[in-house]
Parts: sequence; C-alpha cells; structure tokens
Amino acid sequence: MIHRRLLQLAGAVPRAILALAAVGLLVSALHVVFALAVSSVIVELVRESGDVLPLLVLLAGVTLLRGVALWAREPIAVRVGASVRIALRRRLLGQLAAVSATERDSGALTATVIDGVDGLDAYYTRYLPQLLVVLIVPAGVVVIAATVSPSAGLALAASVAVAVIAPRAWDALLLRNGRARWERFSRLSSDYVEALQNIPLLRAFGASGRTAERLAVDAEGLRRSTMTQLRLSLVETAVSALAMHLGVVLAVFAAFRAVSDGSASAATILSVLLLARECFRPVQDLGAQWHAGYLGLSAVDGLDRLLSLTPAIRENGTCDESARGGRVDIDDVGFRYPDTDSGLREFDLHIGGGRTLAVLGTSGSGKSTLARLLDREVDPDSGRIRVDGVDLREYTSGARSRTVVVVPQDPVLFAWTVRDNLRLYRPDAGDAEIVSAARAADIHDVIVALPDGYDTVLAENGEQLSGGQRQRLAIARALLSSAPLLVLDEVTSALDVDTEQRVIDGVAAAASDRTIILIAHRESACGHADQWIVLQGGRLRARGDGPPPVGVVAGQGVR
Repeated sequence: MIHRRLLQLAGAVPRAILALAAVGLLVSALHVVFALAVSSVIVELVRESGDVLPLLVLLAGVTLLRGVALWAREPIAVRVGASVRIALRRRLLGQLAAVSATERDSGALTATVIDGVDGLDAYYTRYLPQLLVVLIVPAGVVVIAATVSPSAGLALAASVAVAVIAPRAWDALLLRNGRARWERFSRLSSDYVEALQNIPLLRAFGASGRTAERLAVDAEGLRRSTMTQLRLSLVETAVSALAMHLGVVLAVFAAFRAVSDGSASAATILSVLLLARECFRPVQDLGAQWHAGYLGLSAVDGLDRLLSLTPAIRENGTCDESARGGRVDIDDVGFRYPDTDSGLREFDLHIGGGRTLAVLGTSGSGKSTLARLLDREVDPDSGRIRVDGVDLREYTSGARSRTVVVVPQDPVLFAWTVRDNLRLYRPDAGDAEIVSAARAADIHDVIVALPDGYDTVLAENGEQLSGGQRQRLAIARALLSSAPLLVLDEVTSALDVDTEQRVIDGVAAAASDRTIILIAHRESACGHADQWIVLQGGRLRARGDGPPPVGVVAGQGVR
C-alpha cells in the first residue's frame, strides 16, 4: 500500500527508494539466472551429454554476485532508514512547540516520536522497494516461463495476480484495525507515563490499586486488539500462500501436460518448477515487508496530527540583536484563549528600563497570560508588545531568549548537575558567578548541603528538592542570564514570608539595573516595586507608583 501522506511527511527521497528497488531487482535477476543455471546443470548431468564445468563456474559467479548484492542492500537500507527517521524526528520535535502545555500528552507524544517513527523504517526501506520489485520481476519470470511452456506461463500469471491482488482486500481492514490498535497503544503509553510520574500521589490517596487495575484492563484490551490484528494478518498470509502453492502445482501440471503430448521436453518440468519458485519469491518477501512496515502505517494518524498543528507563534523575526535597556511598551494588547473568555483585553502598560513592576490580582485575572505573552509562548490577537522599541515578534528566537527570561511558578529542572542547570542560559558562566546568583536567590546553603554540592545530579525535575527550593534554583538560573528583562511569575508562592523577603531582597540587589516584572498574589513580595498594577478579569483595574498598599488585591487601599 502506497501512502502518499507518509512520503510527504518524511520527505522521503524517491531516488533512495529507487536505489533500493534497483538492488532488489538485481538480486531477483540473479535468483532467476541461478535457477536457470541449476536446471541446465541437472539436465546435463542426467543426460551425460555435455561439459557442466562452465555452468558450474556460472553458478559460482552468480552465487558470489548475489551475496555481494545482498550485502550492499543492507547498508543502503540502514542509511535511507536513518535519514528518513532523522528528518521526520527533526520536524516532529520542531513541531512540539506548537503543542500548548494544556494539550501536551507526554506518553502519546513519546509513542509517536519514538515507536511510530521507528515503525516507518521498514515501510520506506523494505516495503516500498519490494513493491517495485513485485511489479517487475514476476512479470519477467512469467514471460521466461511462457517461452518454455506457454500453458505453464499462463498458470503462473493467473496465480501471481491472485497472490498479489487478493490479499489487498484485507489491507484496508488491517490498516483500520491497526489505527485503532495504535490509538489504544498511544493511550496506554500516556496512562503509564502519567501513573509512573505520580506514584507518590496515588499512594497518598490510596489509588494505586485502582490505577493498576485500570491499566491492567487497558493492557488486556490492547492484547486482544493485537491478537485480532494477527488473526486478520494470518488470513491474508494464508490466501497469498495458497495462491502461490497452487500456482506452482498448476504450472508444473501444465508443463507435465505439455511433455505428455510431446510439445515440450522433460527438462521443461524442472525449468518451470525452479522458475515458479523465483516468480513467487518477491511476492512472499512483499508479504513479510508489509507486516514489518505495518506499525509505521498504523501510526500515520498520530504523526499527521502532530505535524498538522498550527503553531501558536511563528518564528519569522529578523532582529538578531538583543535588547539592552529593558524598556517595555504594551499597546492595546488583547488575547483570548480558544473557546473561553479568559485572557487580556485592551491592555496598555509602559515600564521604563531598570524599573520594577509588581503585577497583582486574583487567580484567573490574567497575570500568567501576561507572562506567557512576554515569553512569546503565545502572541497577542491584537496590539503589540515592544522591548526597547522592537516588537517581540521581530526578534529572532535567540535574540528574544537573550532579551526576556521568564521564571514560571512551576519551573522545569533537568536531570543534570545543579551547576549545569544553573548554566542553562549561560553555559560559559564561571563558578564565582554561579555562587553569586545562588546566594542572591538564597539557595546556596541548600546546594552545598547536597551530597556533591553543585555537582550533585538532580533527579527528574529536581524531585529531591522542595517546591520552594526548585523555585529558588530557577530564580538563580534567571539571575545568571544576561537578559535585561526578568519576568518572575509567582516564584515565591511556595516560600514562607521570611524566606520570600530574603529572596526578593537578593533579587532586587542582584538585578538592580534590570527591568523586573514581579507577578505575585501577596503584596508582601512587592516591597521593592517602583510601580504596581492590579488585574481583574483580564483588564487593568488599578495602578500606582511605589510598592502596592496592603489590601489592594482585595480592593482596599486603591488610590
């Protein structure tokens, strides 16, 4: 089955597939020559009427060439498969930026990017080239057999047609069931990843047993789906095998009849028998390659779905020079999340370089949306955001990462050393700078208490650290960057009041020359602010200069 979408998705090079098909044709041709040579050798030995040495030399040469061709086919197939997998994974990983955090499913994405792409290898390097071989070789062998015995050639032609065409009636059913099986597999992978990541929570709520039972039921459903698929596949294989075996019998019977009525010699039967084997060999190989490439075909929906996503932002900026002063101008910005009324409306804000702005508001007021817009995780529906007079959309991705650093409430840490995590924005940062940033974020003492200090390898997402410690590590990482604009999105939400004050004081001292947008629930975190705003329902409700007054979020003390 030729799937045009798969060829488009992978950017498969037709010349590579044709090269593999050419090698396959050469191998098949050598098989046919070998069969004819063996037939001639046997006939000469039986008749004792000639010198078989030249024929034996021919057999030896064909055997050697066939071995070389088979050996050459494998490296080519590996190279083609690797190039297709690399190209497709590069596109898939680049497309992951289009998947919003709310729609991201790690298990399903892993199944698509790893298992699905791996399954395509056999489709491109085995099935498609073999399909071209099947279109040519059996027809050629039928012509050769017809010159020996026309009736045997006719029997072979009819049998090959049945062996190739009849199983295709099952292809659509196999593919449909295969896609359903892939959906089960993808969903089960997602559930397993989610359960493994949250084992402590499941234990705390006594839900481990229920979750295990549900996963066992889903796994059993996947097993049943797989067995159903195998049964269908076996029916297809049986039909093809029946046609091939009947074809050999009918061809030999036709040759025998020709010998019986004197229209052909006895050697004809041997030639037809050996040719029939080579006629059906490519068809048999095609069936094996179809099953090898079936996983990739069944995963096409997941691949297509991921690659068809419309990116939330388009990286087409041309300004490669990062901002220096950190002045922020937000002009009449509007943004609404799909199918909701949440977001920002008619939002205007101007922050001078080196100033600190406190952004306050209740949950859902639009604070984190502002952070996402500044990080260009999403783009505004209307209006524009400028940093140092340049629209954020005009910066290249590299320049923007050197201009704006956003620290989220739930930061991501990698299973690297603490030192490497801190160097995420600046790989060339020196040890003294790293320690200085850690001290400013009040995390240095915690780090040196770890088994290997700054060289301690963190667990996945820094699970050996508390929520507040992870937040402070992320703050230190941001301070170590050279970005003139820092956006701290509720980064002290997991800290007690005293620790919060130390962290805020450290940040204010370490980033005194930078523009800081501090998003917070509590006014206590905003003591160093030069100006403040309060958001409500996505709109600017109040603003003022200096630190925000106590009670401003609740509507008290607004001036």
